[in-house]
Amino acid sequence: MKLLLISNSTMPGEAYLDYPKHEIRKFLGDKPVTALFIPYAAVTFSYDTYCEKVEERFSEIGHHIVGIHTFADPVQAVHKAEAIVVGGGNTWQLVRMLHENNLMNPIREKVFSGVPYIGWSAGANVACPTLRTTNDMPIVDPKGFECTGLIPFQINPHYLDAHPEGHGGETREQRIQEFIEINPDVFVAGLREGTMFKVENKKLTLVGNKTCRIFKKGQEPRELSATDDFSFLCCDRLF
Repeated sequence: MKLLLISNSTMPGEAYLDYPKHEIRKFLGDKPVTALFIPYAAVTFSYDTYCEKVEERFSEIGHHIVGIHTFADPVQAVHKAEAIVVGGGNTWQLVRMLHENNLMNPIREKVFSGVPYIGWSAGANVACPTLRTTNDMPIVDPKGFECTGLIPFQINPHYLDAHPEGHGGETREQRIQEFIEINPDVFVAGLREGTMFKVENKKLTLVGNKTCRIFKKGQEPRELSATDDFSFLCCDRLF
């Protein structure tokens, strides 16, 4: 199984998808690939507009995308995909659309068969067993919390340590602590911006210069870097 799960699409002052584009190129390889792009997380702009933004960056690295919404049969589009790319946006809307189009199982089966999967932000969320560690406002009924379960742990993309002065709401860490209190057997990885998880050759690694914060009920949160071993997150599951 090949996965590239990216915390965020863009760093401040950069073009869209600029910072992860070289990792995407290495991940997909030198042979040109036309990946199936799933833009369902878009809410305030069109799927076509989203595809144009992503295609601009992919074409720079010798690859291309085609939007799933251009196919009459989305399930068949997944079955025929060379690679699957899921963009960020609102995770609740994304999950609803994946359920409505009966795509969770086809994506899972295709990726388990060896087709590469790339997702950023919401696209990383849906690689988890559930959407319940997203940061997004629940703007729609997702028609079920279950996601593809490509990995056996949860990701919290865009993870922030900050607690702004004068802010009375919960921090990101406090919200994750609530999740693991109710779900004591589940690991949650706070994936900071500018970093990503890569699964390749049956190994899970962190890519980027920032550490990842790991949470589990009954354990102190810990910081792990790209040089650390993340195999414990996989629960001995073979990729």
